[in-house]
Amino acid sequence: MQDINLFQTTESSDEDSTAWAIPFADMMTLLLTLFILLLVILKESEKFIDKQINLILNETYEQLQDKIKNEDVVIERVTKGIQITLRGNLFQSMKANVNKKYIPTINEISRIIEDCRLFNLDETGDYKSLLDYLEKGNFELNVEIRCEGHTDNAPLPKDSDFRSNWELSSARSLRVVRIMADASSISEKYFSYNGYGEYRPLIDVSLIEDFNEKKRARAYNRRVEIYLDASARPKTRSSEEEFIKMNANQDENKELEIVQ
Repeated sequence: MQDINLFQTTESSDEDSTAWAIPFADMMTLLLTLFILLLVILKESEKFIDKQINLILNETYEQLQDKIKNEDVVIERVTKGIQITLRGNLFQSMKANVNKKYIPTINEISRIIEDCRLFNLDETGDYKSLLDYLEKGNFELNVEIRCEGHTDNAPLPKDSDFRSNWELSSARSLRVVRIMADASSISEKYFSYNGYGEYRPLIDVSLIEDFNEKKRARAYNRRVEIYLDASARPKTRSSEEEFIKMNANQDENKELEIVQ
């Protein structure tokens, strides 16, 4: 009889010692479900923002296509946003100076960009939901006009103003940015520039032996590409405290992604 009581007491103790595990497991399941739900909400928010921005870029692309009519200008809708390619004898040989006959073209492009949908969202109520959403989340629409310069692979002479085609392409893209900024009232904060020298050619001229064919290929490679793009970013913070808080929130979001 004593053995039976001892067995029952031991069994009861074992049950009591593991009883906590059930509510703990339930709590962990609920927390995991909450994390997944937050991630789903975050992903849906990103999809909404991306969809709205793509609609804006599509509308802007159509406006540019309709208004810019120039054989030296090619407009494409690309992954980066909208690409406007300037070709022809845009610059003086081995220089960053823009040939005078192309300055009106750059001025026109800048003024058309200024009037396009990307810089005039408040003129229509179509994107009010996006602007309201960004405002509630303390975000802003980051719009960028980025100029990328490209040269051919012809080496520069020793007495050149530039050490390499890389520096020459950077100076040329900056020159285009300056002309665009001067031709419109678009704030300089929207502009940026890059130079890639001869390292991102459209046509590989290394295997071309015919002189005239190589000359035509190099003319294609000499170009400036202007990209219009937009993205959502946190608003500029007004204090160090707000900046630290923003980074802390970003770290929490990264932890949620790791849990998933």
